[in-house]
Amino acid sequence: MSYNVNEKGYYGKFGGAFIPEMLYPNVEELRQNYLKVMAEPEFQKEFNQLLKDYVGRPSPLYFAKRLSEKYNTKIYLKREDLNHTGAHKINNTIGQILMAKRLGKNRIIAETGAGQHGVATATVCALMGLECIVYMGEIDIARQAPNVARMKMLGATVVPATSGSKTLKDATNEAIRDWINNPVDTHYIIGSVVGPHPYPDMVARFQAIVSEEIQWQLKEHEGTTKPDYVVACVGGGSNAAGVYYHYLDDEDVQLIAVEAAGLGVDSGESAATSVLGREGIIHGSKTLLMQTNDGQITEPYSISAGLDYPGVGPMHAHLYKSGRAEFISITDDDAMTAGLELCKLEGIIPAIESSHALAIFEKKQFQPNDILVVSLSGRGDKDLETYINHFKL
Repeated sequence: MSYNVNEKGYYGKFGGAFIPEMLYPNVEELRQNYLKVMAEPEFQKEFNQLLKDYVGRPSPLYFAKRLSEKYNTKIYLKREDLNHTGAHKINNTIGQILMAKRLGKNRIIAETGAGQHGVATATVCALMGLECIVYMGEIDIARQAPNVARMKMLGATVVPATSGSKTLKDATNEAIRDWINNPVDTHYIIGSVVGPHPYPDMVARFQAIVSEEIQWQLKEHEGTTKPDYVVACVGGGSNAAGVYYHYLDDEDVQLIAVEAAGLGVDSGESAATSVLGREGIIHGSKTLLMQTNDGQITEPYSISAGLDYPGVGPMHAHLYKSGRAEFISITDDDAMTAGLELCKLEGIIPAIESSHALAIFEKKQFQPNDILVVSLSGRGDKDLETYINHFKL
């Protein structure tokens, strides 16, 4: 069984492109061209050069000595928090901005929850001199104010989404409406492995640089290219897709996906899609989705703005349903505690999203010789206020 996308845009039975007719030309143009463009030597050269000189790649694979001692296993952190703009999101926006330019698009739109993708999009638009409009839920604008300021400083227009839960899914809805109205000159940079095909595959391929680096970095550290476990937090799932990518079909490597349980899986305030989700269609793809009995989307909740999405990307839906990945749900409290623990043991302040992945060590035992690579998908600057309020710092 392959865990990559097939030629029809499906991962198992998940994926596809369920889109209004008016979006068909935009999505089809991208589908017909994305693999061709990505394979061009000139594209590869420019992409890799920017990742190196602008983003600061490769990001380190860091052996967390004190954390490893505490949990009696070998824990490596893939330091995506050290990228320019502070998260893994920039890998994908660099790729997509180069794609947009080659397709002749000069206006860029994006959606954002935690603001990291919005900042990364605004950053590459400034770099390339393109117009940038970012849609963001009103609630997220309030709780991620520093990122909103950064986007504006970078020249982007930030448009609040005021409908529904006023968070990520509503921002995505607004962005899709914009794209329908501006089909010719606009490229929509989706920030995760969600949306209609080819987005989940394209975003995963741009993020695959992460696992590509892990292979040779781990070889230097441990003499093997394969960890025993690869661990990542999952909202839509782009950091997880990147850290899993080169290991998807290698069943020797166990994949662990960590979702946001919010106040608890059964609390009604959660974003644990694997437990609570059923098959459905959201934002153009068939996937697992939190919904009511009559198919209305359930409002998700997480203390981390980047994980409160009511669905999960189709790649991850397939990994869950096929049993290829183990899904673990972590509450707000456990994530916050794990984040603070990393601060005190390793001197690294993680994004709250990444803290969810770190919280598994209190939930699951590993062997002393197990090698774990944890995706540290972002840094905690954007979350300082949440940390301060939570711990009364």
